[in-house]
Order: sequence, then C-alpha cells, then structure tokens
Amino acid sequence: MTNPLLQTHDLPAFAHIAPADVTPAIGVLLRDAEAALERVTSDAVPADYDALSAILDVATERLGRAWSAVSHLNAVADTPELRAAYTENLPRVTAFHTRLGADERLYAKYKAVLASPQAAALSAPRRQVLAHAMRDFVLSGAELQGEAKARFAAIQEQLAALSQQYSEHVLDATDGYACYVSDQDLAGVPADARQAARAAAIADGREGYKLTLHYPSYLPVIQYGENRALRERLYTANVTRASEIGPPALDNTQVMRDLLTLRQEEARLLGYANFAELSVVPKMAESPAQVMSFLRDLAARARPYAERDLAELRDFARSELGLPELEAWDLAFASEHLKQQRYAFNNQEVKQYFTEPKVLDGLFRIVETLFEVEIREDRAEVWHPSVRFFRIERRRTGAAGSGHELVGQFYLDLHARPGKRSGAWMDEVRGRWARPDGTLQTPVANLVCNFTPPLSVDGVTRPALLTHDDVTTLFHEFGHGLHHMLTQVNDIGVAGISGVEWDAVELPSQFMENFAWEWEVLQRLTAHVESGAPLPRALYERMLAARNFQSGLQTVRQVEYALLDMRLHAEPGSEARIQALIDEVRHEVNIIQAPPFNRFQHAFSHIFAGGYAAGYYSYKWAEVLSADAWSAFEENGVFDAATGRGFREAILEAGGSRPALESFKAFRGREPTIDALLRQQGMA
Repeated sequence: MTNPLLQTHDLPAFAHIAPADVTPAIGVLLRDAEAALERVTSDAVPADYDALSAILDVATERLGRAWSAVSHLNAVADTPELRAAYTENLPRVTAFHTRLGADERLYAKYKAVLASPQAAALSAPRRQVLAHAMRDFVLSGAELQGEAKARFAAIQEQLAALSQQYSEHVLDATDGYACYVSDQDLAGVPADARQAARAAAIADGREGYKLTLHYPSYLPVIQYGENRALRERLYTANVTRASEIGPPALDNTQVMRDLLTLRQEEARLLGYANFAELSVVPKMAESPAQVMSFLRDLAARARPYAERDLAELRDFARSELGLPELEAWDLAFASEHLKQQRYAFNNQEVKQYFTEPKVLDGLFRIVETLFEVEIREDRAEVWHPSVRFFRIERRRTGAAGSGHELVGQFYLDLHARPGKRSGAWMDEVRGRWARPDGTLQTPVANLVCNFTPPLSVDGVTRPALLTHDDVTTLFHEFGHGLHHMLTQVNDIGVAGISGVEWDAVELPSQFMENFAWEWEVLQRLTAHVESGAPLPRALYERMLAARNFQSGLQTVRQVEYALLDMRLHAEPGSEARIQALIDEVRHEVNIIQAPPFNRFQHAFSHIFAGGYAAGYYSYKWAEVLSADAWSAFEENGVFDAATGRGFREAILEAGGSRPALESFKAFRGREPTIDALLRQQGMA
C-alpha cells in the first residue's frame, strides 16, 4: 500500500506519483471496482439507493480520483514514461466504464430503486441522480444486445485512444517547433516578450532569440512584430500544427476522420440519425436544428457589425500601415494598431498594471465579498514548483459554534511551460460528497492557465505580468472552480458541475469574466509593476471604449467554429469532406476567409479531444445566460451582497441538482433572453 495512487483518502501525492505506479494501482482499483459491480448486481444487495452507493460509488469514486490524478499529470507534466503509462491504462479504464454503463443487471437494479415505494421519499437531488442514471444507461448501450453491445464497447475504447492520440499530436507539434531570430527581427515586439525569448535562447545555449508556438511567445510577435515575413512564418507554423503539412507522425488527418466515423456509428447503434442528435440529449438544447438556427440567427445579427469592422480594418491597413492586401498574419497586427490609434489604448500599457500577485489578491477579495467565503493559502504536494494551493472557508456561526468550516480547495497552475497542454481549464480532483461512512468530503479543483511566467533580468525576478485577456481567462476558470467548490449538494452525481447540462456549464465562468471590466473591481486588481499606482481612470475609460472593438468579427468567428462542429457531427459522411465542409461554413457565416493552407481543425482540441463534440455552441449558448445573469448585478450594483448571495444559492450551490433553466429562473425570476448579450457586445 505504498503506491501513492492507492492513497485516495486524502489529497493526491502529486510529488510522489511515478509512471511506474500507474499500472499496478489502476490494476488494483479496477479489480476492486469490478468486484463492487458484481456484488451490487447480486441478490445479496437490495435495490436500495444507500446500499448501492455504499458499495459501488465508493469503489468507482476511488478509481476515478486516482485516474483523474494520472490524467491531470499527463496534461500538465508530460513525459515519455508517463505518457506510455497513461496510454497503456486508458483502454482498461475506458473498458470498465463502458461495461459499467451498459451492465443490464445494474440497469435493472436502478429501475427497481426507482420503482420502489421508498423512491418517493428520496430527496430532489437523489431523484435527479436517478433520472440521469436512467438516461445514461440508455446512452451507454445498456439496452443493446449481442453484437451491437460488443461493437459499442469496442467503439468506446477506440474513441478514447484516438482522442488521446489527437491530443498528443497537438502537444508534440506545439512543443516541437522553435525558431531562432535576431534582435532586428523582433522590431515592435514588447520588451518583456523579447527578454523572455532571449532567456529561452540562452537556456538552449543558442545565440539570438527563441520563438515557439506557446501563446506567451507566439502572440506578442503576431500582434506587435513589424517583421511581416516573421509573422507569416509563425502564423503558418501555428495553423498547420499536427497536419499533413508537418511531420507525418503527428498528422491528425486520419485521426479526425476515424473519430467522426466512429461517433456516427455510435449514434446509429443507439438509434439516432447522427452524433449531433445523440450529443444534445443530456443538454439544454432540444435538437441540432434548434442549435444551428440559434447560431445562424446570431451570425445574421452580427454580420453587419463584422462587415463594418473588416472594412475599417482594411482601410486602416492600406492607408496607415502600407498593407494593400490584408493577409491572415496581418490581422492581429493591424487590429492592434487600429485599436491603439482609435482608443489610445495599448495592451502592453495596460499589462504593466496587472501583476499576478495583485490580480490574484483582487480576485480573491471579490469572491470573498460577494459569496461570503474566505480564501487562504494552504499546503499540499504539487507537480511543479510554481503551483500553489488554497482553501476556501466559510465563517460558521450559530448553535454549532463559531469558527471556520472548509468549503473547498484548489490548485493554481498559471504558467506556460514545455510538457504542459496549451489553453486554460478547470478539472476536478474530487467532488463534494456525503460519503456512506458518514463523513463529508469537500471538493477540490485544479485551475490551469498558460500565462507568461515571472521573468528574471540581471538576476532580479519581477512578478509575472498578465494581459487583460489573461485576467478575463483567470476569472473565467475561477468561475468554473466556484461552481465546483461552492456547491452545497451532498450527492456526488449532481454536486458542483456534475450533472449540469454541458451547454449551461459555461454560465458561471462567463459570468465571472464581467468583473474584469468594472472600475470598482479594477481599482482592487491593479498596481503598476514599477510605481505600484493603480490603473488610471483615463486609461480604464479607453480600455472600456475598446471592449467591443471588432465584436462583430469575433462573434462570427465563434459562430463559424460552433456551426462547423455541429455540421461535422450532424452530417454522416462528413469525415470524407472535412475541409470542404469548413470552406462551406466559412463562406456562409464568416467574412474573412482563411488561407488555403490553414488547418486549424487539426488542433481544434475542444471537439476532437476535449469533450465539446457537437457542443462547441455551448460557449455562445451559455453566454446568453451569463450576460442575462450579469445584468442583475448591473441593476443592483457590482458588490451588492444580496445579489451575490442569490447567485451563489441559486446557481453555484445548486450545481446539477436541478435543470439549469430552473436554477437560472430561481435567480432571475424569468427565462433568459438574448437582449443582454447583444447589448453587452455593442450589437443591440
């Protein structure tokens, strides 16, 4: 029992988990889970909610926590040995969960629980757990027979392996690219980005400056670099990652085709015409047709604004930058210069006020004020020296006595580095659960971003500086974390984000982004890296004026991605015409056509490896909910305690214990409308 992955009674021993631990631990936990499944499906265990949970949920939750730790390390601290261990065990874990979800005996047992006289006395969250279980058994193939059932199980293993392969290709293609340039090549690039590039070259024992496709390196060059040929070089490398244009071993072309083919086969086995129909079953949206109608309506509303945005950008690039033809690698560069000219607003100027320590402190104070909790630094084993650990507590008063009770904890991993997956995300270490042994398990989350790390110059380390986009990203992921950690639901299947419809799960995260635009908030978040002065009001006003800069273009781009995702999964045969379908969608909704060599889909991890298949629309769908929810704070005040309490109780604490629409209506007193979103984005 010295294997750290078997010590699941406490926090993961991240610093001690070795690749060699994975296979033995997963073997033990799978055997325990298999034994639990056999026991609860026998006549020895009654069809009783608590009896089933005490045996099966305990075993599967223990397996899930260990595998979650392995998966997390695979995403943030990738090594060849860990990857091999993860890849070896992924089919075993997938196969067990597939068998579990499709077990006819267990399905029958849950049906008996639901049909028993005691079912009427179950709490609302438990009834929701059972309703989800009934739905998920069907979607997991429990009603399939014979060859169909075996084929369904085989598809699940293949899909898991292909998604992992896709993700590895993207990571390796990103990590595998670097170019070394001279000082002259970096004209216009901000000083901190140049210093980081020089430090990276020195670390490699090279002259000049090292550029990579990690965003803290890539974005400043694309946005500010005056060397057009270098912008084209980096852009091309970025949009051809993991495609046939790069190393054949990392090409995702066939992986995408196979994923789409298998998803369509899975849907047909379950009686659906296509995977998009299957995907929306557990979501708020009623059908793929409803989703595509929503997206096309949004595109039509945004198009006039997008056309105006593009016309202005082209005129500016031609007259001010000497660019008669605006190419894809010019867009960010020209947009940044136009924004600077129009609003006297420079992202780099603003960045000097967002030091990481000040932003974190300000964010924590906001959460403490609105949601009546306290955030404190805590101690735990971590996977990298830069990772920090915190606890969230609530002050306890009343008959139980005074003091603080633990609400949740979280790991914070903010900085980009090799071996770490790009992007930003929240995932769970464990969920809230009133365990069958009578103890209360509090939730723990991982919050992961990829910001520029602190930089040492001449032996002096200064705090990391965040762009305003970084700040909104941090608030976004913290919103997911709050949804997971502040829940007061004690049934693990619907606590926190568990059981929340996928197209509503972005509500708290997108809601939290709004705080990063409020003057009252920014006064608490900002301190100039050298002078310590807060963000000046005049600079804030310019920043706010620029908030909806090119919102039309941004909206149609997001609709393009979402509509592409739905069509890829709604149209059988799409795997044979991925590029043609992309071209059709671009011509339908977007007004900027990407160059022919653009292969963004080869690194579109959200839909091919990240759980958003036929679900990318969720960002825009939930944005309607979040903008409408935020309007309550606009009406009552950003720091209004009653409104904050209402949001916490109706949305965050309720988790997945009821339909998301019910939670929204409990907070707003009505159904959501799109008006607040259009107004917020300057398209009303």
